[in-house]
Parts: sequence; structure tokens; C-alpha cells
Amino acid sequence: MQYSRIVTQNDIAAFESGTVHHVYSTFALTRDAEWSGRLFVLNMKEAHEEGIGTMITVAHKSPAFIGQEVTFIARFEEITDKGEIITSFEAFVGERLVASGKQGQRILPVSKLETLFQSLENDNRA
Repeated sequence: MQYSRIVTQNDIAAFESGTVHHVYSTFALTRDAEWSGRLFVLNMKEAHEEGIGTMITVAHKSPAFIGQEVTFIARFEEITDKGEIITSFEAFVGERLVASGKQGQRILPVSKLETLFQSLENDNRA
């Protein structure tokens, strides 16, 4: 599975204290890496189901600058015995490796997710 994204000003490394660098932040890169794995879930789930993230690892290896295209190449790795879909990814600017990692998601019925979320939200209100 392949997904490409152009780095924008909104993707730079910045926090409440200000801009750190004018490069693709690890936070934005992680968001887009998760999307590259979610593309598998979108192809696998049924209409009454939804995916939920279970884990992500990112090794950020080199910068990507505003205006550069970052291409994510995601690969299906396995479905675990607990039903977790594991994918790996590499992100490139041209031939230069920007990042690599793994991601996990589970597909569950929407009704089960809604019940779980409602239960946890109610617990936090108590």
C-alpha cells in the first residue's frame, strides 16, 4: 500500500512554546504513518465495523522539508491470534529514508466500540 503527502507549514515541529524546526515533525509523521496502515483496515472492514489503533512505533531517521513529498510504503505483516492487524512502513523523500516503523489496529463492530467508549467515559465522570 502506498500513500504520499506533501509537507505543509501545519506539519512542522512546533509546540506551545513555539516552533522548534521548520521540518516535518515526528508527530505529523506518526499521524501519516498511522494513516498508511489504516488503509489496510479500510479495505478489510465491513460497513458495521471500524478500526481502532493499538500501537505505533516510529524511528524518525532524517528530515523532510516544507513542500517535499513524503511517500509511505506500508506492508501487511500479520494478523495476530488476538485479531490485531500489524503493518510495517517506510517513509521516503525520493530515495532517502525518512522513517520506518510498525503499526497495529483491530477491527471491531462499531456497536462494541461505542459501548466501550461510553462505559469508559461514564467511569471518568464518576
